[in-house]
Amino acid sequence: MEEPYEDIPGTYVFDAQRSRQGYHLNMFCMSLRDAANREAFKADEAAYLDRFPMTPEQRTAVLQREWNEMLRLGGNIYYTSKLAATDGLTFQDLASIMTHMGRDAYREMMVTGGRSIEGNRSKAEWKNHG
Repeated sequence: MEEPYEDIPGTYVFDAQRSRQGYHLNMFCMSLRDAANREAFKADEAAYLDRFPMTPEQRTAVLQREWNEMLRLGGNIYYTSKLAATDGLTFQDLASIMTHMGRDAYREMMVTGGRSIEGNRSKAEWKNHG
């Protein structure tokens, strides 16, 4: 059964089901808190990922830096931001990438109160924009 909040466009709610789904993905991301692990990952990303029994989809999302896909597959934004930081991205950089906005445009949107709820209540509303 799909939860009602799955209809929120542009995001994935990190609930208990996603927590279970993304456990190994998130443990990989948290491992990057350690400098030695960051260096090992940078030296051979694919080999380092072999330490974590992620799904093939999760592994691909990490290797291709598909940030929104990582969230869909159970990643927690606070954990996946460890990977972004390993790549030299700030949280603001990451958010702008994930929202398909330039960094300055994303910052301006947030400073002026965030994204309007108008047109963003339901995925059905987004279907009418394309």
